[in-house]
This record gives sequence, C-alpha cells and structure tokens, in this order.
Amino acid sequence: MKKFGPQDSHTPRPSAAAEPGRLAPLRAPLRLAATLAFTGFAVSVIAGLLHADTASANDHPATFAEYARSGIWTAVHLGQFAGMALLISGLLVLLVALRAPDGAMTWAARFGVAAAVAALALYASLQAVDGVALKRAVDAWAAAAEPEKTARFATAEGIRWLEWGMRSYQSFVLGAALILTGAVVVRARRVSGLIGYLIAFSGLAYIAQGWIIGAEGFSSANSIPTLAGIVLILVWSVWLLVSAWLGKDTPARDRIRG
Repeated sequence: MKKFGPQDSHTPRPSAAAEPGRLAPLRAPLRLAATLAFTGFAVSVIAGLLHADTASANDHPATFAEYARSGIWTAVHLGQFAGMALLISGLLVLLVALRAPDGAMTWAARFGVAAAVAALALYASLQAVDGVALKRAVDAWAAAAEPEKTARFATAEGIRWLEWGMRSYQSFVLGAALILTGAVVVRARRVSGLIGYLIAFSGLAYIAQGWIIGAEGFSSANSIPTLAGIVLILVWSVWLLVSAWLGKDTPARDRIRG
C-alpha cells in the first residue's frame, strides 16, 4: 500500500506570504509607490533649482531676456517633466496597491487614477509650451531687429498666457488626484492615516496655486501655496518611504475592521 509522505497533495502547503524571506502581498508595490513618489519629488526640486527665475515672473521683458540667456532651459523642463511623471506614477501604483474597499472608496480610487493620468497629460503639454515653444519665442524676440521686436514680444507673451492657463488647470487636476489619493490612503489603513491627510492637504495647496495662477499669473501671492505644497509633499513622501521600507503590515483583521 502506498504511504503518504509529508509532500502528499492532501497535506496543506504553507502560503507564499508565510515563507521566510518573501514580502507580504502588498509590501512590494507599496515600496515601489513610495520610491517613485519620493524620487519624483527629488528630481522636480533639483530641476526647479536650475530654473532661471531671478527676475519677477510677471515682469515679462526682464523674464524673457533671462529665459533667452538660459542655455539649459529645455533640459531643465525635461527634468521637471521626468520628476512629475515619477511622482504621478507613484500615486498610480499607490492607488492600485491599496485595493480600496468596495463602495465610495472604490470610486474615489478610480477617479483618482483618472485625475492622475489627466494631470500627467496636462503637465506634458505644459512643458511642451513652456520648455519648447516659449523658449523659441523668446529667443526669436531677443535676436529680432528693432522693428520686429514688438511683434515678437507679443507672440512670446501670448505663449506665456497659454502657459498660465495650462499650469492653472494642471494644478487643479493634480490637486484633485492628491485629495482622492489621500482619502483612499486614510480609508485603506495600510499606512498611517496621517500620511493620507498630508497627501490631501498637498492637493489643497495645488488647487490654491491653480486659482492664483489663473487669476494673477505667477505673482508673489502664489508663494505661500507653492511653499506649502513643496513642504507637504516632502513630508508625506519621506514618511511613506520610511513606512513602506521599514514599517510592518497592518494586521488583516485591523484593515477589515476599518
């Protein structure tokens, strides 16, 4: 008669999650999301520090002259786009990894994904206008003979106003994506709920930026919302990174209870 050993098919096998050295089911995507978000923030900040901005942004003659002198303008804006793409990719992975509970949070996650994708598309268009079209326009204005300067300046200024509009609406949509992501983080209870609140508050900062840019352009009134957005994203991205790589999974019973 055949003897059944410990490897017989009737003997239950340990689950993959219980095997030593294996990550918990959602730990790997959570780490990916955190790494993407923090890296995107860091790249955006570094690129922003290289951006020519000594002149007042709403003083177009001075600003356009400074832009025309910049030899790394296109590279800086490509860096800014890469940073935003990484940050938004982190939000998308986070929304998928958290597996929001059924009901309103499921729809919040879906709308968050849609808003994040739209924000990235708008940012790509924004950088094409600012990083390529505006640069070509200010270069043409700076190099033009005196009789042509007025027309060249008007062209550059029109592109600048288009940039205002695109930046304004990109900030609105990104703000919505951050608020929805924050709500899902709070409800999913995979990481500290405070991280979710900080993500949502950073979204409010972007919405404030969108309103001010649409109404006044790149005025000094936008300094506080811009600084708030930078600080909030720094705090929640670092916190999420540490939590994802060094923290422990919330017990399943606690997640269900929430």
